[in-house]
Amino acid sequence: MRVKDVKKVVLAYSGGLDTSVILKWLQTTYQCEVVTFTADLGQGEELGPARDKALLLGIKPENIFVDDLREEFTRDFVFPMFRMNALYEGQYLLGTSIARPLIAKRQIEIAEQVGADAVAHGATGKGNDQVRFEIGYYSLKPEVKVIAPWREWDLTSRTALIAFAEAHQIPIAKDKRGESPFSVDANLLHSSSEGKILEEPWDAPDEMVWQRTLSPEAAPDTPTEITIEFERGDAVAINGERLSPAMLLTKLNALGRANGIGRLDLVENRFVGMKSRGCYETPGGTILYVAHRAIESITLDREAAHLKDSLMPRYAEIVYNGFWFSPERRMIQAMADESQASVSGTVRLKLYKGNTIVTGRQSPNSLYSMKHVTFEDDQGAYDQFDAQGFIKLNALRLRLGAMAGRKGGAL
Repeated sequence: MRVKDVKKVVLAYSGGLDTSVILKWLQTTYQCEVVTFTADLGQGEELGPARDKALLLGIKPENIFVDDLREEFTRDFVFPMFRMNALYEGQYLLGTSIARPLIAKRQIEIAEQVGADAVAHGATGKGNDQVRFEIGYYSLKPEVKVIAPWREWDLTSRTALIAFAEAHQIPIAKDKRGESPFSVDANLLHSSSEGKILEEPWDAPDEMVWQRTLSPEAAPDTPTEITIEFERGDAVAINGERLSPAMLLTKLNALGRANGIGRLDLVENRFVGMKSRGCYETPGGTILYVAHRAIESITLDREAAHLKDSLMPRYAEIVYNGFWFSPERRMIQAMADESQASVSGTVRLKLYKGNTIVTGRQSPNSLYSMKHVTFEDDQGAYDQFDAQGFIKLNALRLRLGAMAGRKGGAL
């Protein structure tokens, strides 16, 4: 795009070195008015300094947005995703992926509110986040201009960023003058660490990488037993105490942290094509995932559960790749939400040294029939003779194949 085409831009702003440099770079390169947006997604950092730094860099007070989005994040993004039991590549609980559509959504809302014609982000040209942000932007405001400085500027090193900051009187934290050992992204659902000392997949992560959990070895020798209550697929209470979505996830995070739960060292396939190694901590989310599958195990019909499981990898890939606002995600979500109508009840769990162990589950909507499954006298609830015909009918095509010379499943 031509520089003169941009009059006002909304920047996703953390207040850190990278986005502070981006802020000043936008002002000097595009000669445009900058609006900063800082989202509180439960990353655990004080956000006041981001506002102060934006003021210091010349941003008008009315152009500084610092929004607490923790409840919306958990209620409208995390919980719907957990109704689908989404795991990317069978392991990753999508903690970074699920935050991006909300940031994009709020950025566009602010752009509409202040009359901005462009939005900007600090994602690099190698990662997934540039895709997630920009697909979100275009889904919600098709004509918006998108500025991605890491794809435009020549500041290709930490040294160059610091030199730019010093040249423009941008304050730099002392710990930013050296090379940080790895990159961290965090929100209420998880913390992710990647890059630098973590790039070699054979090297075990140092204990300092793990910031949200005790090591399982250091966790208490006594298990912690809890109950989680669900209504229509969403967790609503812990140990009988009803909590808002964000407060419930916060409490699960504390329980998971204390018991060393939720660590994952993963090499994954990025959407842009390369493999990357990340160390993820999802303490509360790991507990919630196990508990949700447990309550579904007694409330969901078999074929409904298996259909959900068959679509889960596709759903997880959609979210990972940044297509939260796509029709295919909404279609699968509608199915997942419908499936949760009877997913209510209570799960009992034991948390112990990195493990989340289900010890009980009950529901007023349970499909578990004791009188049918018992090994004792079922008093006629189930006629075992019926199984003979059931087995023969299911074996019929195989018997016919064998009669035609295709024994043992031969084609």
